[in-house]
Amino acid sequence: MKMRNKQEEIKHEVNMTSMIDIVFLLLVFFVMTFKIVELEGDFSVRMPLAGTESGTADDTDLPLKLRLRANEQGQLVSIAMNEVQLGTDFGALQNTVIGLVGNAVPSDDADKGPEVEIDTDFNLRYEHVIEAITAVSGYKEGDQTVPLIERIKFAKPRR
Repeated sequence: MKMRNKQEEIKHEVNMTSMIDIVFLLLVFFVMTFKIVELEGDFSVRMPLAGTESGTADDTDLPLKLRLRANEQGQLVSIAMNEVQLGTDFGALQNTVIGLVGNAVPSDDADKGPEVEIDTDFNLRYEHVIEAITAVSGYKEGDQTVPLIERIKFAKPRR
């Protein structure tokens, strides 16, 4: 079969000048806005020095375990500090923390002092977690704030 309308093939060329300009502009932009940051996870770990003290550990050396249980609606059902049941009273929780750690927490060095690990149910309402943090972190005495525990960490929520 013969083609009657034979046209010359037209070559279309792409002008690369503008594309190269855009690439260089992007390159300059990213080079000028690049900020070098410190590596994440670079922790300064301090190991305890060997001493002649006996091997007994203080109760506040380990993290205190705070367990908050919830019902299906997310309401607080029970509070337990180191397996001691406290009902649902955050005042009792605060008194227990005061009894365990006392009032003398060094506020100048955050690496020292007791630590609490909060273990919650997955559906616990956020307001109860905040109340627990408030109860263990300190209290107001007049116009002064008395710190209790400054180091707080969270366990993975339970389903």
